Amino acid sequence: MNGSKLGDKRIHAIILAILAAVFYAVNVPVSKLLLANVPPKLMAAFLYLGAGAGIGILSLFNKKDREKSERLAKTDLPYVIGMIVLDIAAPIFLMLGIRLGSAANASLLGNFEIVATTVIALALFREAVSKRLWLAILLITASSIILSFDGTDGLRFSTGSLFVLGATLCWGLENNCTRKISDKSTYEIVVLKGFFSGAGSLIIALASGEKLPAIQYIGIALVLGFVAYGLSIFLYVRAQNTLGAAKTSAYYAAAPFVGSLLAFVFLREKLTANYLVALAVMIGGTALVVADTLIRTHTHEHTHTCTHSHNGVIHTHEIRHSHPHNHYAPGENHTHHHSGKELAHEHGVTV
Repeated sequence: MNGSKLGDKRIHAIILAILAAVFYAVNVPVSKLLLANVPPKLMAAFLYLGAGAGIGILSLFNKKDREKSERLAKTDLPYVIGMIVLDIAAPIFLMLGIRLGSAANASLLGNFEIVATTVIALALFREAVSKRLWLAILLITASSIILSFDGTDGLRFSTGSLFVLGATLCWGLENNCTRKISDKSTYEIVVLKGFFSGAGSLIIALASGEKLPAIQYIGIALVLGFVAYGLSIFLYVRAQNTLGAAKTSAYYAAAPFVGSLLAFVFLREKLTANYLVALAVMIGGTALVVADTLIRTHTHEHTHTCTHSHNGVIHTHEIRHSHPHNHYAPGENHTHHHSGKELAHEHGVTV
């Protein structure tokens, strides 16, 4: 792939990652409103069921795109199971966190998913992490700690924040499971996530005694799930196939800031001192993450003349040699140079 095509593919992936972040950003403030009428576990179920149903319907109108994608295989099963189990736990934790805390804090804490995704990508899947990204991780972690303190009671961590952080840890591991299968059919991945994770959450919700809400709230939750989870996951997986788990989650960092803004505008939540300090630190960390993802790779083509020496080693000559060996008997020790055809190839260079 030449440099221009590689650059175009990366730009396209970055746009998909940012759009995924924007779609997801509406989740927290709208969920906060719906949780007044929908229990948290059922809310998590409806979000994923809406995602699976919505993307399943879209796939019916994109037959060519669906058919040209490679389908999941038996070897992908461990990652698929991990993805589904983690997607059952994560939204339940998030809904509990949103219900017990503020939507703005929950949105901003969502950036801890970058830390979880990157550290897991390094530890388990050996993705490269730069010094710049390590500094960003430290800043985002510091911001998350600030947001997690309950200002009304000294150094006590707020329960809502701990649930949100639990959700980000689950999604961090889930992102890496999804990364291992991101070159397969995106439609298949999102539909499996949606229906199986949604069904798992629904079983847990009903078993724990949660009651179904009015039909209009179920409808709104399903639509929210299609937009905030379905479309967001679909675009995220497409971007992840090009950028990798760590870098895609970096661009996804825009979602918490959009979510926080929506919380202040529509929910009239107040700005606290903790939040403002955490916001400043989080912006610094996120800026470093984005800067790290802007390191581009380009290629340049050049040629090598294949010349080597045998240095007195006994060797035989195959038919592809085009030069004479009249001075040496077969098997006789000798030294000479081979000058072959020029070989043209490309090197990827990080700049």
